[in-house]
Amino acid sequence: MKNIKFAIEMGGGYTCIYVKGEGLALKEPSLIAAEPTEDGFKIMALGSDAKKLVGKTKENVEIFTPCAYGENSNFEYSVILLKHFLSKVGFRPFEDSAIFITPCGLSAHEKENILNVCEGANLGNVILIPSVFCSCIGNGRNIDSSKVNMIVDIGGTSTEIAVINMCSIIKGATLGIGGKRIDASIVNFLAYSQGLVIGLPTAEILKNDVGSLYVNDTLNMEITGVDAHTKTPKPVCLFSNELRKAIEPFYSEIIRTIDTTINSLPPEIVADIINNKILIVGGCAKIQGLEAYMKKNLKYPVEISEDVDNSTILGAGKLLSDNQLLESILKNL
Repeated sequence: MKNIKFAIEMGGGYTCIYVKGEGLALKEPSLIAAEPTEDGFKIMALGSDAKKLVGKTKENVEIFTPCAYGENSNFEYSVILLKHFLSKVGFRPFEDSAIFITPCGLSAHEKENILNVCEGANLGNVILIPSVFCSCIGNGRNIDSSKVNMIVDIGGTSTEIAVINMCSIIKGATLGIGGKRIDASIVNFLAYSQGLVIGLPTAEILKNDVGSLYVNDTLNMEITGVDAHTKTPKPVCLFSNELRKAIEPFYSEIIRTIDTTINSLPPEIVADIINNKILIVGGCAKIQGLEAYMKKNLKYPVEISEDVDNSTILGAGKLLSDNQLLESILKNL
């Protein structure tokens, strides 16, 4: 394990690569732009270059995030994307090994899919580590003690909820709720409520800049979409309290699942969770008013990470230099 050089997080939103001794070396959207041809698909752009094409290409160009696991895994495209990113960080094919960050609760088949992708990208030895461990480590939490930690990671495509102690997951849940579903909800909400057609990139900007869980937030933004009836440009000013109707149900469901998870635990574990606070990470933890919303609707204290975007990959980076902790985690997987 001493020769592991990279930590890789191939998430639904971004792919991050941490290089041992260097730090976070790459962070790019996990996107591929491809055009159908007679022989299959022609790759047009990858990563950041593919994101620039969203909403600006011919109708037959597909821009998507390949998944390295699950029943709908895209093996070929996952390999292409991972090879592309590794080529930017000084990777030596067949020589360098990596920690690969995964969601919780993967089946043996899903893990095998990931390992096959890594093999296809010419990685050497690969160790799969659940993201929740890395997130705790990245936030300075001690996962190798009898004190229990609870973490909620609200990511690009899913939300991971896990209860951890002694380098093992004692309770966990995965929700299909993430930034991309929230973006789609904003698109659908505006189409239904205002007859306004916008694309997912605009919805993402709205979510990030004026999305809020405060009931009376006055944040607002002017955008131009397309009138669904006249098909002409339609400028509008959108307020946070309007968008909240499209956003809030997702966070309500996350809170419901946190409650359900905690209610199934013994009192001693719950006491530790209360003392340590629930750690919140992930890109969608940046939404305005999240801490106040959770304090109001959840009876347990929370702590939002100071670096919600990068704490997971930074925690994995720390594991590259801590063989003892890495071995402790592996013993309990």
